[in-house]
Parts: sequence; structure tokens; C-alpha cells
Amino acid sequence: MLRRNERNLDNIPAGTLGIIAIDGCQAMGKEVDHFITTWRHEDGHKFMDDVVFSGYQRDSYLVNAHVPRFGSGEAKGVIDESVRGMDLYILVDVCNYSLTYSMSGNTNHMSPDDHYQNLKRIIAAVGGKAKRINVIMPFLYESRQHKRSSRESLDCALALQELTHMGVDNIITFDAHDPRVQNAIPLSGFETVRPTYQFVKGLLDRYDDLIIDSDHMMAISPDEGATERAVYLANVLNLDMGMFYKRRDYTRVVNGRNPIVAHEFLGSSVEGKDVIILDDMISSGDSILDVAKQLKSRNAKRIFAAATFGLFTNGLDKFDEAYESGLIDGVLTTNLIYQTPELLSRPYYINCDMSKYVALMIDTLNHDGSISDILDPSERIQVCIEEYKKAHGQL
Repeated sequence: MLRRNERNLDNIPAGTLGIIAIDGCQAMGKEVDHFITTWRHEDGHKFMDDVVFSGYQRDSYLVNAHVPRFGSGEAKGVIDESVRGMDLYILVDVCNYSLTYSMSGNTNHMSPDDHYQNLKRIIAAVGGKAKRINVIMPFLYESRQHKRSSRESLDCALALQELTHMGVDNIITFDAHDPRVQNAIPLSGFETVRPTYQFVKGLLDRYDDLIIDSDHMMAISPDEGATERAVYLANVLNLDMGMFYKRRDYTRVVNGRNPIVAHEFLGSSVEGKDVIILDDMISSGDSILDVAKQLKSRNAKRIFAAATFGLFTNGLDKFDEAYESGLIDGVLTTNLIYQTPELLSRPYYINCDMSKYVALMIDTLNHDGSISDILDPSERIQVCIEEYKKAHGQL
């Protein structure tokens, strides 16, 4: 991990730092706050007497905010303290379905639409008094609806435009389904971050017998859309890369899309190699498991599935069966969205913690520093691999 003291933080902060973790994202908010308070207590003393660093060193940067609801299900955003002149970072997890609210006596689980509305309510409650508003939305709201293939809405582009019109200066997301959606807001800050380093680190921490070279390991893209992720990992680790493409039946439409007939493979032999399947999300998991079956039929050794977001919309039963039958060996996802206790307890699951990474970005951006080194993890991955090889006698 890039250390804080390796960065240039000479710039004056853009404003007093404030972090708002919206309902459903408090756990991540507390972790991020813990890192930043620790760092600033270590070196903040040198700015104590400087008026432009007022409020720089505090016990917590979390701002109390909540979204109470009326009996009808309607809601309002409330901020319990002053945010005037602050550099605000609002964290929201639109995928946290574990939260519920009451509507006319019925219990409703919160949907992405509900979380997005809550985000807008909090921005509206700020009332233009903050110096800068930054939204950290790990799973980009409606990002799967990023292009038009018939007469249909473009929800993600509309949401981005709506946020910028409300005064949001920067939007930070992770592994956007299609980064080109930022074309909807070309004059505003938009960053999409990939957790490749955390995947590599998670894999190396769990397994001590990996041989990372093109003879023993391969990066696999499960479809055309994920090719760039696999190409990046393959280049950084000096591996071969293979990809699948989805052969669809365009004569039928099932649940709004053409059904997949088969996954066809392009690439060199995977026989006897460990493979890492990279994607932005695991939704139902059907595609990942079908790709794993195809790889096993081609005599792949161990199969690891790495995805930024583990939605697991159809539960974990299929993954349990796949693990028990030896089809997959490990599943890696991040804590950027809600994780069920059941998922965290699974023996094959590897949790990739992103809180320190998010804290680094917030701390650097608050200083108006460049985050380009944070966004490109290639050097850190190389250091990590070198240390692993030394520790396991591979050098």
C-alpha cells in the first residue's frame, strides 16, 4: 500500500475535512475516519498554529447526518452540525439491501433508488454552505444501464448530471461498468478506481504456493466487457491472458435480454495453470461459474474469481456447491458494498478491505494533491510480488 508519508501533502487543505457516511455505509465511514484521524494525530502538530489549517487535527471527521422517514415512507435529510466552508466527502452504498424502513406499517428493504434519493437529500440539506462536495459512490448507481440499445432510459448519465447540477464537484467510483459514462459530465471531476492491488494482495496473503509467471498462472476475462481488466493484470504480472465471449440467442428475449447460449474461449492453453477470473461484479454468479466449468474442462488447475462487487443476488448455494466439488478454489470481492455475515463466513471467500485506500484518496484530495499515484498500483503490485517470492524462496 502507498504510504501516506510518500505523498506530497504540502498544499493547504481545500477546506476543513468533513465525512458524511450515509445510512448503510457507516462501517466503511468509521474505518476511513479511523485511518485519517490516526495519520493527522501523527503529523498534524506541525500545522497546529496555522490559521489556514483550522480544524485540521480532530478526534473525528465524521459529520452527524441522518435521513428520518415519515409513516408514509417519505423522508428528509438532516445534518446535525454546521458544514459551512467544509470540504465534504459523502459516502454512499447503493447496494445495501439490509436496511429497512416502515411504510404504512409494512417493512420495505432499501433499494438502490432509495439510497440514491437519500444521497440527494443529504446534498440538499448541505444547502450550498460547504466549500466543496465530493461523492464517493463505490458501486455507481445504475451503471449497468450505461448505453441505449432500444427506446430506453439512460439512468446513470441522468444521475451523474443531476448530482453535478446539485453542486457536487467530484464523483469517485470503483470499477465503473463502463467508464465512458463520464462523458455525461465532461466538465466535472470523475474517477473510477480499480482494486487490482487489493486482489493481488488478498490472493498472496491466503495462498503460499502460488507461482506467478506465464507458465503457471493465467488471467481470464469472462466476457468482452472485462477484457481490459484482465489485460492490465496480465501485463503487470507478466502472465498470459485469455477471454470468453458470450454467444447469445438473438431470436429470443428473456427477462429483458437475449439469453446466453454458451461461453466461447479465446486464448492459449490453461492446462495445469492457476487462473484468475476478473470481473467488475458477481451478480447471480451464473456467468462466473459457467466460465469456471469451461476452464475446468480444459484442465485448469485452481480457479480464483475476483470481482470488485459481490452482489450474490441468488444466494451462495451455487458457490458452496462449486467449492465443494472443486470447481472454484477462492472468491475475492471487496468491502465497498454490503457483505452478508454468511458470505464472510465462507471458507472460500477472501475479503479485500478497501477502507485504507479510500482514506488515502480522501486525505490526498483534501490537500488538493494528485491521486494519480494512488490510482495506478503497478509499482506497489511489483513490490508485493517481489516480497512474496523472497518469502517463499522463489528468487
